[in-house]
Amino acid sequence: MNVSSLADDGAFATRLAGTDVVFRVSGALWLPAERTLVVADLHLEKGSAYAARGQLLPPYDTRETLNRLEREVAILAPRTVVLLGDTLHDGGAPTRIGEEERARLRALAERVRLIWVVGNHDPEGAGDLGGETADVVEVAGLSLRHEPSPGPVEGEVAGHLHPCARVKGAAGSVRRPCFASDGNRLILPAFGAYAGGLNLRDPAFAGLFRLPPTGYLLARRVAAVPFDKMRPDQRSLAS
Repeated sequence: MNVSSLADDGAFATRLAGTDVVFRVSGALWLPAERTLVVADLHLEKGSAYAARGQLLPPYDTRETLNRLEREVAILAPRTVVLLGDTLHDGGAPTRIGEEERARLRALAERVRLIWVVGNHDPEGAGDLGGETADVVEVAGLSLRHEPSPGPVEGEVAGHLHPCARVKGAAGSVRRPCFASDGNRLILPAFGAYAGGLNLRDPAFAGLFRLPPTGYLLARRVAAVPFDKMRPDQRSLAS
């Protein structure tokens, strides 16, 4: 990738297909010139979906995910927020979201232009939760969509695959969500509190990049790790 720098808050500033971008420690993408914040795969109400099937999880994932999103909005003051698909975990999620969380989404839509890109989990988009719905968003020379297009595509930003990377550290192997990019296209990590992850060495990523992708791991700082330094999983978790 082009010459890049670490910001004071641990974010990673670089260029993507000729556009200035910032990879945030939260897993959000920031487009500073357009004042646009992009997050993927929130999977709101995943906890309640699992509970309905008898697998009990603490029912706070929607609240925690919105807390994280609102922190990014407070810090960056975006004009536009793009939710890059699978914002809702399933078709029943709108009926399970609590009134407080519903009100928070609507309040966000009043503060910023809120765009829900449709995903495979939420093909109906925003519904009555505030904001507008789109299949693809074009901004700053980039094309924002949920599922990556087949083959290497210049200037595409997608989610869906929940990239993670495993690296060997001083204290042993570490597995972290990551941005995945070769400087031409980008796949975002999942932003949701309960979202799983798929190892960047999984065959699902094969053929998507012109060059071996760098993993930008989310930790106290966003850390760039070359593809050849990443380790495979014995098994990968996706959702």
